[in-house]
Amino acid sequence: MGPLEGIRVLEMGQLIAGPFCGQLLADFGAEVVKIEPPKTGDAMRQWGRTDADGNTLWWPVIARNKKSLTLNLRDKRAQDIVKALVAKTDILVENFRAGRMEDWGLGYDVLAKINPGLIMVRITGFGQSGPYSGRAGFASVCEAMGGLREISGYPDRPPVRMGISLGDTLAGQNGFQGALLALQHRHRTGEGQMVDASIYESVLSVMESLISEYDGGGHVRERSGSILPGIAPSNAYPTKDGGTIIIGANQDSLFRRLTALMGQPELADDERFRDHRARGRHQAEIDAIIGEWSRTKPAKELVEELAEVAVPAGPAYRAKEMLEDRHFQARESVTRVEDATLGRPIAMQNVFPRLSASPGAIRHTGPALGQHTKQVLAEWLGYDDDDIARLKTDGVI
Repeated sequence: MGPLEGIRVLEMGQLIAGPFCGQLLADFGAEVVKIEPPKTGDAMRQWGRTDADGNTLWWPVIARNKKSLTLNLRDKRAQDIVKALVAKTDILVENFRAGRMEDWGLGYDVLAKINPGLIMVRITGFGQSGPYSGRAGFASVCEAMGGLREISGYPDRPPVRMGISLGDTLAGQNGFQGALLALQHRHRTGEGQMVDASIYESVLSVMESLISEYDGGGHVRERSGSILPGIAPSNAYPTKDGGTIIIGANQDSLFRRLTALMGQPELADDERFRDHRARGRHQAEIDAIIGEWSRTKPAKELVEELAEVAVPAGPAYRAKEMLEDRHFQARESVTRVEDATLGRPIAMQNVFPRLSASPGAIRHTGPALGQHTKQVLAEWLGYDDDDIARLKTDGVI
């Protein structure tokens, strides 16, 4: 039984940010009912790579553990159904553009009157207030405005983006965190509230001391490629077999162990490298020396030797290496879950973090469109078969 067992969630999100928040809630036991447009469903049903039969391989992950209820939210009857569901809901997650829920008569002020204990998680590009609140805000734009894009890549070329929609997932995690905090507040007071999670602020929150460095001394962080300026050695280094390993030995004790393994213990006492700040000033020099050494051995051998002397190191993995790695296998970091649409198990990342007493679990992959419409309307609202048939005929569900 997950820690959120008994918590009911309506997910009215789309694409990534809201649905990722819903995925996290579902992973830990909440009953998450995902509301989707009839016929088309969430766009995530079409996004990403497909298998040989044209089935998306992303939907089974981001919609895992959820139920699918179809509603045409432009129809007044569908809006009334949402209000009825809200009366029995603990958390509502939505990530439409700010104001869209109000257009449908489903703003927080309306829903809170129906259910004063409701927690409404609202994920948008720029938040529910401020001059940009009405703007569309995809992760790429908000990553740029939150500061991430300008420091990503190499200084001699334009900024690059991560190969994932990081801003969306950060906002989804912020929404998840906000929902849990709001649940604790409700536990104490009985009072619900609105959680305002913006993508740009979710990115901004992980930008470390970037703003303080500028405000306190005029320093502007620039793109620095595979290093963090002033943090050395901590870089990607080449190996004899053409691979790459990451070594992080930027503490004095770690650096001393590394140089001993390299057969060059004198480097730890060299005035250029003897402490953290000195190594930061001579970062390129120490990286070049380590790179010459790392080229003499294959990646696997290097990683094992570094592990033996407790110097953090690891290879740069792709999915293939993750699936083959004995540590990933021992911890079941990647698991395989049977998928009815694919007709076979599909590999995906497991549920994190791990709780010792009430762990989360993957109960099933993403559902078929509208798979649980009848069940939810019957169990939550007491609709009978005739009620449901009429709604289907009228295009409400």
